[in-house]
Amino acid sequence: MVKIAIVLGSTRPGRSGEAVARWVYDAAAKRNDAQFELVDIADYNLPLLDEPVPPSMGQYSKDHTRRWAAKIAEFDGYVFVTPEYNHGPSAALKNALDYVYAEWNNKAAGFVGYGSAGGTRAVEQLRLVMAELQIATVRSQVALSLFADFENFSVFRPSPHHEQPLTTMFDQLISWSQAMKSTRERENLEQYRS
Repeated sequence: MVKIAIVLGSTRPGRSGEAVARWVYDAAAKRNDAQFELVDIADYNLPLLDEPVPPSMGQYSKDHTRRWAAKIAEFDGYVFVTPEYNHGPSAALKNALDYVYAEWNNKAAGFVGYGSAGGTRAVEQLRLVMAELQIATVRSQVALSLFADFENFSVFRPSPHHEQPLTTMFDQLISWSQAMKSTRERENLEQYRS
């Protein structure tokens, strides 16, 4: 069974993302085709990238980096719950993505965005980042509007019509995560033989 992280991509005090991530997790917990864990980047206290060697070299020198790398390595796929700040994802999420490299490779990702335009522009930018990290992204995504899915722009009350795209995103993500897991296992076996 694949293991999927629901990554809460905001560290801002008073963030709306906590309620959104909990909603995603609660929907995921009803499924029996994958294991899910909520991963809050705020719990890792990552400073602005402070590793002296590029992450692609895998030579992590800081304890916070090694802790983050170990957590990310546990998963076969990810759901990124992302706010949209100034037409892009949060700096905290981008920073967390940049910290490690091999731990992301050959895995799959889906997205739940929120913001004035449903977080769609943040997700568009994240798809470019995912390609460089060798993460396959699924097509279906959830776009939550601050105008329609939050009372007074703060209390999360998602419209029921979001349940179907969320289910579709999970279906695609789990399927792709299984396929990418097979790819990683095949590559590991080839490396072992050589």
